[in-house]
Amino acid sequence: MNVIARVFEEAGLPTVVIALIKEHAEKVKPSRALFVPFPYGYPLGKPNDVQFQNRVLASAFAMLERREGPVLDDFPEEAGPS
Repeated sequence: MNVIARVFEEAGLPTVVIALIKEHAEKVKPSRALFVPFPYGYPLGKPNDVQFQNRVLASAFAMLERREGPVLDDFPEEAGPS
């Protein structure tokens, strides 16, 4: 996850990683990571829940405004397949 993000960051392109495993994000320290407490295979939450998925993406995109890193934020809601 971090290798591609690091290459993009070095080229001047800001990145955000959506992380399902917080410990991995803490270890590799990408510039910006959003930890989502969702089951494997559901990085944006419940299938077909467009409003919820938009909230996840909005949280991730908002992190692009933060230029100093590494930053690891927790998404404040839980979701899983219904």
